[in-house]
Amino acid sequence: MAGNAAKQSTNDPTATGNEVAVRLDGPVPRTLGVLDQGAFWANLGVSLLGFAGVLAVLQPSGATQLTVAAAVLATIVGTVIGSAMVGLSAIPGAMTGAPAMVLLRGLFGGRLSAVPTFLNVVQLIGWGTFELVVIAQAAQTAFPNTVRWVWVVGAGVLTVLLTLRPLGTMRLLRRVVTIAVAISLAYLAWHLLRHPLPSLGEGSWESFWKGADAAIAVAISWIPVASDYSRHSRTPFAAFTSATIGYSIAQIVTFLLGLVALALVAGNGDAVFSPMLAVPFGLVAFLVLTVREVDQSFANVYSTAVSVQNLLPRADRRVLTVCTGALIMLLALALDINSYADFLLVIGSVFVPLLGVGVGDALARRQLVRDLSPTAPSRPLMLLAWLIGLVVYQLVNPGGLAGWSDAWIWAQHAVHLSPPSWLSASLLSFVCAGIAAIALVPLEGRARRG
Repeated sequence: MAGNAAKQSTNDPTATGNEVAVRLDGPVPRTLGVLDQGAFWANLGVSLLGFAGVLAVLQPSGATQLTVAAAVLATIVGTVIGSAMVGLSAIPGAMTGAPAMVLLRGLFGGRLSAVPTFLNVVQLIGWGTFELVVIAQAAQTAFPNTVRWVWVVGAGVLTVLLTLRPLGTMRLLRRVVTIAVAISLAYLAWHLLRHPLPSLGEGSWESFWKGADAAIAVAISWIPVASDYSRHSRTPFAAFTSATIGYSIAQIVTFLLGLVALALVAGNGDAVFSPMLAVPFGLVAFLVLTVREVDQSFANVYSTAVSVQNLLPRADRRVLTVCTGALIMLLALALDINSYADFLLVIGSVFVPLLGVGVGDALARRQLVRDLSPTAPSRPLMLLAWLIGLVVYQLVNPGGLAGWSDAWIWAQHAVHLSPPSWLSASLLSFVCAGIAAIALVPLEGRARRG
């Protein structure tokens, strides 16, 4: 049984190597403490996408622009909420030693866990592609006369190399990369804040929660992969605190620095990196942040492989990461990131209610041992609870993705729904999905007894 195997490998004193096994049924090392995990999550929170992504907080899709004060508070509130959700999703992995998609066998059943696994693989490949694109764009901003494909391929190859020794990569982040990134951010912030900042224009507090939802969406995109890393944590407490605190601090700093840069370029998101490159030694600091971006693509490629292993347990992780790396390189050479903010909201609408279902089910069945084997019985009612949460999210905040958002706006009109501006789609969908799961668990029990 896969669930029992994961637990046995966790408690086996001989399974304390320094690296992850290449197959799903291999030993699970428990070597990561608070500092290792905190540095990992802090590095994921510092993203070049985040510098421009704060524009989605300042100017939420389909809503009025926020004031600078409202955008700052929305960034802080949304990031803390989203990071706490990531921290919660890291606890089961630390408790069981199982990766994220294997844990969903206990929530949806062995076969039905393929549904969220497929969606997770799609979003991870999308994020991995976005990361290579933004690395190439940032590099070309610093070196305009260079060829784009060289940066894409170089970043892709480095990404694959890092996935071959994932725990070693996390330790490298703690010992070297985190320090360099912290110095670079502090240096850029000091220079950018030395002078009075121009206004970002008029705004209001009316769309505060839509702005906060954008900040939440960036953080919670890591919910379906958190246990891929926390399964190697020494304790559940270390997994929760490192993810919540490490990611919160990093994303808040990144977004606020991006807000300063936006003010200096009059809100032009395409020119957000220009003020950073203009300061003395700004190119060096910017290159540190650009190279560090590879840890984002590393996490996406590695978690893609681990997610696929939920469907193919005997597959070699190294082969899967090489194939995934090649795929995102090809996609990055053909795509751009014009729909980044809208993509974030769609991802948020999928995985926030998924966490809500998991929490609700855990509360309703807290005395039961989870079956994490491939033959775990199907639980279609939990899929229904997930769907309820997804629908609630979209009806409150349809976003701005062409086609997808139009359909939900039509649904709003069809049911005569006008959500108030203070309502958070993330929080409401999380609560509704959790309540639905709690309500449906007794029905599931009656159906099985019948």
